[in-house]
Amino acid sequence: MASKVTAPLQKKKRVNHINTDYRSLHSKHVVQQHSVRKSSSTSVRQVQVQAREAMAEPAYTIPAFRQRNAEEVEEYQRVSTHVGKGLAAIQEELHRMRIQTKTQVDNLAIQREVQEMMTKKVDLYGEVRKLPDFLVALRPHAVWEKTPVKLFCTVQGHPRPLVKWFKGDVPIDPLSAPGKYKIENKYGVHSLIISRCVVSDTAEYSARATNQYGTATSTATVTVKRAAGGTGVSCQLGLVPHLTDIHPSKLEITLLERFRVTFGVEGGSTSLVCTMVVVPDLPNVPPLAQWYRDDKQLKPSPLVEMSVGRGSARLTLPHLAKDDEGLYTLRMFTKDGTAEHSAYLFVEDAAPSVPGAPGAPMSVKAFDINKDYVLVAWKPPNTTNEAPISGYFVDRREAGSDTWVQCNDSPVKVCKYPAHGLSAGSTYHFRVRAVNSAGISRPSRKTGGVTALDPAESQRLQVVKIAGKYDIVIRDDDDLEGVPSAPGQVVATRNTKSSVLVHWDPPRQPKGMMGYYIDARAAGSKTWLPCNHKPFKHTKFVVHALVPGETYVFRVQAVNVFGLSEESQESSPVAVEPALATPSAPFGITLLSCDGSSMTVAWKSPKVCGGSKVNAYYVDQRDADTLGWKEVNASAVRERICTVENLKEGTFYEFKVQAGNLAGVGVPSAPSAPMKCEAWTMAEPGPASDLSFSEVRGHSLVVLWKAPVYSGAGPVTGYLVDMAKLGSSDFVTLNQEAVAHRYLQVSHLEEGESYVFRVRSVNSSGVGKASQLSEPVCAKALPGTKEIAGGVDEETGDIFLSLEACEICETSQFVWSKNYTPVGDCPRVAVSTKGRSSRLTFANPDKDDLGRYSVVVTDTDGVSGSHTLTEDALNSMLELSYAIRHPIVPLKHGLNYEVLEKGHVRFWLQAVKLSAAASYRFIVNDKEVTSGEGHKISHDAATGIIQMTVDHFTRANEGTYTVQIHDGKAKNQSSLVLVGDVFKAALKEAEFQRKEHIRKQGPHFSEYLYFTVADDCTVMLACKVANVKKETTFHWFKDEDEVVPDAAPSVMSGCCTLPVPLFSRKDQGVYKATLSDDRGKDTSLFDISGQVFDDIINAIAQIAGSSASELVLQCTPEGIRLQCYMTYYTEEMKTVWKHRDSKIASSEKMRIGGTAEMAWMQICDPSDKEKGHYTIEICDGAQTHARTFDLSGQAYTDAYEEYLRLKAAAFAEKNRGRVVGGLPDVVTIMEKKSLSLTCTVWGEPTPEVTWFKNEQEVASSEHTKITLEAGKFASLVITQVTPEDSGKYSINVRNKYGGEFVEITVSVYKQGEQMPEPKLGQPKGATPASTPMPPKSPGPPSKTPTPAPSKTPTPAPSKSQTPAPSVKSPTPFSTPASTPIPKSPTPGCRSPTPGCKSPTPTPKSPTPPRSVKSPTPPRFMKSPTPPRK
Repeated sequence: MASKVTAPLQKKKRVNHINTDYRSLHSKHVVQQHSVRKSSSTSVRQVQVQAREAMAEPAYTIPAFRQRNAEEVEEYQRVSTHVGKGLAAIQEELHRMRIQTKTQVDNLAIQREVQEMMTKKVDLYGEVRKLPDFLVALRPHAVWEKTPVKLFCTVQGHPRPLVKWFKGDVPIDPLSAPGKYKIENKYGVHSLIISRCVVSDTAEYSARATNQYGTATSTATVTVKRAAGGTGVSCQLGLVPHLTDIHPSKLEITLLERFRVTFGVEGGSTSLVCTMVVVPDLPNVPPLAQWYRDDKQLKPSPLVEMSVGRGSARLTLPHLAKDDEGLYTLRMFTKDGTAEHSAYLFVEDAAPSVPGAPGAPMSVKAFDINKDYVLVAWKPPNTTNEAPISGYFVDRREAGSDTWVQCNDSPVKVCKYPAHGLSAGSTYHFRVRAVNSAGISRPSRKTGGVTALDPAESQRLQVVKIAGKYDIVIRDDDDLEGVPSAPGQVVATRNTKSSVLVHWDPPRQPKGMMGYYIDARAAGSKTWLPCNHKPFKHTKFVVHALVPGETYVFRVQAVNVFGLSEESQESSPVAVEPALATPSAPFGITLLSCDGSSMTVAWKSPKVCGGSKVNAYYVDQRDADTLGWKEVNASAVRERICTVENLKEGTFYEFKVQAGNLAGVGVPSAPSAPMKCEAWTMAEPGPASDLSFSEVRGHSLVVLWKAPVYSGAGPVTGYLVDMAKLGSSDFVTLNQEAVAHRYLQVSHLEEGESYVFRVRSVNSSGVGKASQLSEPVCAKALPGTKEIAGGVDEETGDIFLSLEACEICETSQFVWSKNYTPVGDCPRVAVSTKGRSSRLTFANPDKDDLGRYSVVVTDTDGVSGSHTLTEDALNSMLELSYAIRHPIVPLKHGLNYEVLEKGHVRFWLQAVKLSAAASYRFIVNDKEVTSGEGHKISHDAATGIIQMTVDHFTRANEGTYTVQIHDGKAKNQSSLVLVGDVFKAALKEAEFQRKEHIRKQGPHFSEYLYFTVADDCTVMLACKVANVKKETTFHWFKDEDEVVPDAAPSVMSGCCTLPVPLFSRKDQGVYKATLSDDRGKDTSLFDISGQVFDDIINAIAQIAGSSASELVLQCTPEGIRLQCYMTYYTEEMKTVWKHRDSKIASSEKMRIGGTAEMAWMQICDPSDKEKGHYTIEICDGAQTHARTFDLSGQAYTDAYEEYLRLKAAAFAEKNRGRVVGGLPDVVTIMEKKSLSLTCTVWGEPTPEVTWFKNEQEVASSEHTKITLEAGKFASLVITQVTPEDSGKYSINVRNKYGGEFVEITVSVYKQGEQMPEPKLGQPKGATPASTPMPPKSPGPPSKTPTPAPSKTPTPAPSKSQTPAPSVKSPTPFSTPASTPIPKSPTPGCRSPTPGCKSPTPTPKSPTPPRSVKSPTPPRFMKSPTPPRK
């Protein structure tokens, strides 16, 4: 009801809008006048009669007056027999097109008269404003979901404004969403129709009118409301409304890009994708898609993934196997039925595990499933070049396990096997492997899970139990005894430019056929290639992916469970060409010129030539107001241009064209647009025609065109070429200045983008009408495209240009051009073609032949190439051509000499190639020399070497040496002038070699002294000796002083070395090695100084720099130190320290130094100025090894705090209390004697001294007196000692910076007793002030060893307050007032770094050092930034 109510209202409003437009007034007036004229000339009855007659016309036949010879008539009748059935349908389509064209002509006539009357609008309405103006503006709309909305407006302006539609600020492109938007412009009314509105269509829409005088805009808002069941208010953008159920078959689906024949490999993955347009495109109602393989529907599984939506249907096979090969079909259910597309998927064998092994079996299935056995069957793989299959192995795997178990011990011959030994109720998977003489194939795809259960006994079809085992029993009606016989005759026919149709007769004895394998080989080759990898069940097969133009031979094998049959007989060779058919219709008919009585029209070639060259065109014409066609040309037109004579001026004509080839005449083209026969009188030239392309590449192409037929008031002086992307109307002029030639090379294209072109001709009067748009061209080179190559024929010396086409067909021709003008029958060049290659040979090339040469291969997809012949390239080829036509014996090396051992001199030259018949002669000082006493002359034809050896080279041999060579027609000679200084040098070298020969008769150096550097940077002086014996002596010397190495030289090893560790400047000097025995003496000198010394240092620096560690930060009491560890460091190495890229010089502030293991740089008393990047650069003469450290931020803060801590700790260590000396470890004394323990103490401030006995403080008394004199001398005196005085005494010396605890063992024995063996105590190490220790960094370990904790047994102490003598004071040096001593029952060593010593039976000193103190662990920090290497 809503549509019935709103339609009249909309119609009424539209009429009101149109009536307000002055252009509508003219249209209505003209329509009335045209109707009156039409009724006066032709009645309605006459029109109906004509239409009835047109409908009753018989099928189209060849007019009788188009004369053809007998062969043409017979050929045409043959073709007519095949296409006769389609002509009736074509006639009906032609009639419909006639009626449609009639309507278009009427509309054009109305529009023309409206346009003519609009030019007179000044008389009717006065002058109209030039700016665009909206007479009827857009109005807002509020609509429900899934309903359409139409926005329209009326615009005026002169010139006529161009109207563009926008959604928000984004231009609306109907092509971006097919079926969504529709833009119309009828009689000045511009409209935008939005079909099936959704919530996202809620927006502000605007129409923008523009001409050269300005722009006007009209806007309106479209609001989409929620459907029934919603809130009733406007929907928010981005929400998907709820829709009622719609069956997918109600959708309109149009397939766009379809998947093609696909090739995959076992183990890989592939996807078949088909894009489509769905109307309406509803997010919650996807289309219904079904996929089939060989007519069997596929279901989603881990091996088959399906998806549909978002404008595409996709089938993904993630794990390809040969089972996946077959014909795949996509079936979409649409409103009109189904839409289908099919293409073949080929799956090739993966690389075999062993070369020559067969492919994997396929189609493994399980039958006759029982509780104790399963019958496994499969299909055999194809074998083309591999050895025959000798059998198969069957493997099983229990579900949940990863282990495969081989079922059969020996290969089975047939493609069936009963796998027994199963466990009832268990689930198994099976796979099969093929075996031949080369090895075992890859395993097949495993079967699905098979559960071993016992069915009815009657279901046991082919397996019986024999002697406790299962075996296959072949039934009588199976007829499966042996392999099938070979297939019958194989016939291959042309199909497309890259495929061939192969069909064959089935074998006479099928014997349980599984299918066929088809093999192919190129003609002339012996290698067969498989065409399919899965048995094909039918007797017709299309072989794809063949090389266009190549010739192939095919064969077929039948397959059953026993294997492959014998190969069939080979087919006849067939070339890969499209099947012969009539060409498709020409198109793009355009008018090139008109003089009032004749019209010149042109058209474009058919897109499909039908496998044969198009050699004829037939043109028909008719008055646009009539239905009958008239033949223009009785005889065929060869070119794609025709002038139609005897026309009436002012009449509209339509034309259609048919193309013909060997197969006959194809279907006619669509009628052209009506063209008025009106004489062209404009001064500008007419349009160019026949735009074509050559040399299409990824970023460039060449546009070519033909000159306009109508030149205007003057000759054409140039051309302008415009280009636009496909679908865009924004043309860009490529050349700002007109080009005089009819071609243009276009560059800077986007690869894969499609473009259209047009050409405008220019003469003295201006720029003419643009040509018809070219066909879209994609900027992408054809696969295998090659360019023209220049060369010289090695046999004849001819200079040529050649091209090898990547594709070709039977009708293809190579069309050569110079500067894009066909060379034709030019006497300067000759064209020859052989197979896929064509050659352009120059007769007598010179500068006139320079230029750009191109070649186009006709009847292909644009195979072409070009080459610019430059003067330099031509000169090079002319030189090579002269050398070929005037042959010489080419020489690799001219005549030369070399001095051999014993002082012999060899004169030699080498030719590139010598035949066995080559002859030569040596001439010395104009006299020929022959082989004889003192001269030896020889040659080697294999290497091309000719030589003469002079045994005794003396001053008499000075002069000119020449060699003359003759080899067939070729000849050459080479000379050597050996006089003056050159001869003296040769003579000197000969004499030296004679002396060397004598020297080498005794012990000698085969290689004199040289140096190498080992990985540990040890410099090795080495030499090699020869002709030595055990008695031969070897000595080393430096500066004439003998050097005796740790290891005596071994001359018998052939090499002697002298290691120089820790190499530095002190090792400079002259080194000498001598070798002597009773046969003679030899000496070798090596001067290590100057450049040699620098080379050694650089070699060390190269190893040290490569081994250099990252810069490590270590804080010391003096400052912050950066250290770089390396294999070896010496000051002679070129080492540079940098701070912020500025070189650092060693100073009191920045100290630079190193050890043999590292280089360091210390910043003394650091401040903020020293922040920044630090770099050490080690140069080895060839490269610089750099390591960096960023001393800033937190790294600097931490380092500075650590420096302050260590500085304070050092100060405390220096001033803490300590025992300087005087106390023994053990004291043994007889009773009743006095014992005095006295020592010197020190500390700043003066330390406090406390004595302990058995870990209890000792107070001063008459028996035990404790004194401290001058703050230095502390003593404990015991008068009249008794055995009770025995024990362990200790002294604790401490001030605010720390202290030290020392122990003494006292033993008292009675008078008359033997003095007991002394029992040494363990002196405790120093206990410095407690300072928080930082955690150890991963830097290099400290060189100071850490003593092991004491293992001396200690008696149990009492529970009284007893200080722990081995524990450091936990009190920091900053709080001296409080120094508590922790209590511990065990005085053992607990500090991680005390100076503890292990008990020693016999100490070397009665007073060992008491203040052994482990240094503070170094604190290393790595740079936060990566090191620069």
